[in-house]
Amino acid sequence: MNALSPSLLHAAADRPVLVGLSGGLDSTVLLHLLAHAPQRAAGSVRAMHVHHGLQAQADAWQTHCERLCAQWQVPLEVMRVDVARDSGEGLEAAARHARHAAFKAQLRSGEWLALGHHLDDQAETFLLRALRGSGVDGLGAMQERRAFGEGELWRPLLRVPRAALEAYAATHQLQWIEDPSNDSSDFDRNFLRLQVLPLLCERWPHANAALARSAALAAEASTLLQQQDANLLDQCGTSRGTLAIGALLQLAAPQQARVLRAWVNQQHLPPLPANGVRAIQQQLLHAPDDQQAGFRWGSACITRWRGQLHVLPSLTPWPDGWQLQWDGREPARLPDDGQLTLQGAPAFEQPLTVRQRHGGERITLPNRDHSHLLKHCLQQADIPPWLRPQLPLLCDGDTVLAAGDRLLSATLQQWLQAHQAALHWQPAPAAN
Repeated sequence: MNALSPSLLHAAADRPVLVGLSGGLDSTVLLHLLAHAPQRAAGSVRAMHVHHGLQAQADAWQTHCERLCAQWQVPLEVMRVDVARDSGEGLEAAARHARHAAFKAQLRSGEWLALGHHLDDQAETFLLRALRGSGVDGLGAMQERRAFGEGELWRPLLRVPRAALEAYAATHQLQWIEDPSNDSSDFDRNFLRLQVLPLLCERWPHANAALARSAALAAEASTLLQQQDANLLDQCGTSRGTLAIGALLQLAAPQQARVLRAWVNQQHLPPLPANGVRAIQQQLLHAPDDQQAGFRWGSACITRWRGQLHVLPSLTPWPDGWQLQWDGREPARLPDDGQLTLQGAPAFEQPLTVRQRHGGERITLPNRDHSHLLKHCLQQADIPPWLRPQLPLLCDGDTVLAAGDRLLSATLQQWLQAHQAALHWQPAPAAN
């Protein structure tokens, strides 16, 4: 069967498609296939060219794509992006992240983003990840389809060798552009493409296909493991989004590692490094119950508290000595972008003070005949220690009336009930 059979496109026959068009061979062939597919409805294909501005010919590439789309009557959108040169991840990765962010921003609901990655690309990705020590999830390399933005990312050519794309382009007299950076072995992927894989193919002519096949098998195994991970994560997770350490300790070490990584991904944190998994397993899971231990990587942090693993949010510290006179008419804006609101009553009889804890405060709770240390009350109320410095105190002079909306004094509770009012504390959004 022809490697570029129209059956390749059947998966998206009834879907609107946005083609990522660089102007190179792969994306040009893909756009030609979709634009000329007889089963596709008119207007169901559009293209997007990302202008990175990294090459002197970038404007010429944009012009080429505009001419191509005009010839095939495909709407084209051009997006200019700024590529971070000092991100620490390398220019190639930074350009890819910028490009994907642009695609995600423009993808419409239910639309599929079609990219022209082919079998040789898959072989390179598998080999590159193997050299970086990836496990089965990473060795699964690129997926043919996955959720992306408001729709899906689709790689219909992933099982097609580059040679078949070249033959198709020659048959249809297609013209494409060549990125001169592809000839430089400075980039790891280019080094594999230009130096390593040709040598492997001299010895094993089907090396690319074999590596791509290994990637597919790894992806199948990864899918099964991820289903198991989801089940175990349900068993170990809590309604508060934390992990129960007791449940984790019932698992074998490799299962713990996978559950930890799945949980970190669920919390939208950066991938957990291998030393992080080891630190959590060896230190956090076996720390004393009264100890608050943690592991930090980048801007993310996981901490142990009260038998659970918590994501420690990144919170803005309050300025020393900050306080605010507040009558309740408008929400009290806090230094960390949180706010305190009086609901259901027009105002307090006299302005009260909103401030941060200083230490040593006491509060008289409802149905108590004497005051207690606020510190002990916060502990008993199960308020995490990292959240306590952000908890606004509402005070009348030296008398603490409330700690956010978590603890109310007897005096304030009586006043709120009498006025059918409520105090509401909205914490600052966490920036993990």
